[in-house]
Amino acid sequence: MVWPSSQSAPRTLDRREGPHGEVVLRERGGPDGRSVHEIIANGCFLMDTSDGRSERLLVEAARRLLADRPDPPRAPSVLIGGLGVGFSLAHAAADPAWGRIAVAERERAIIDWHVSGPLAAISAGALADPRTVILHTDLVTYVHNSSDTYDALCLDIDNGPDWTVTEDNGSLYSPAGLAACASRLNPHGVLAVWSARPSGDFEESLRNAGFSGVRTEEIHVARGVPDVVHLAVRPA
Repeated sequence: MVWPSSQSAPRTLDRREGPHGEVVLRERGGPDGRSVHEIIANGCFLMDTSDGRSERLLVEAARRLLADRPDPPRAPSVLIGGLGVGFSLAHAAADPAWGRIAVAERERAIIDWHVSGPLAAISAGALADPRTVILHTDLVTYVHNSSDTYDALCLDIDNGPDWTVTEDNGSLYSPAGLAACASRLNPHGVLAVWSARPSGDFEESLRNAGFSGVRTEEIHVARGVPDVVHLAVRPA
């Protein structure tokens, strides 16, 4: 691949082999001269720090839906899965209206990159926030087995329901997985799912799983189809 003259080819900062495969943290120069960090999982580009608009929308849209309810919860709780480059967590922690902010992340390496690595530049303030709890756990397992409930679930563990990082993640978007997500939500709770492209099939799956108010919000990108956030509400 030939990189634009305004950008440098990426260099590997850390490479770990974990129970779910390889995760890599890379750094490259951005068009404005600033460093851009990117996470690669099993050879698949996951996300980078160049533009966090859609990751912030993931949390913002869920918060907006909760606030628009006739009986909005006071200090609503949110589960973010996973930690990624930290944009969603940082955006949630910057909003004093949120109560408990839990983050489910299965990769120890990614947690380390935030606690004592380069990604601390994004998440240090959020990690120090007393509302924040990091759960070192697999999100899919957690939603099936936990008894915890939240007012919002903001999920970003794949490139979308149709483009998963590992095969077992696909079960999250199945009827059983969506039923498990609903069981982790309080009545009228919001499910928000990030995707690198729209999915009409996933919208239909949400409706078939009993969610209401299913819709999709888009963030247009420089090239290709827009990033999206799929939104749905658990009925009472």
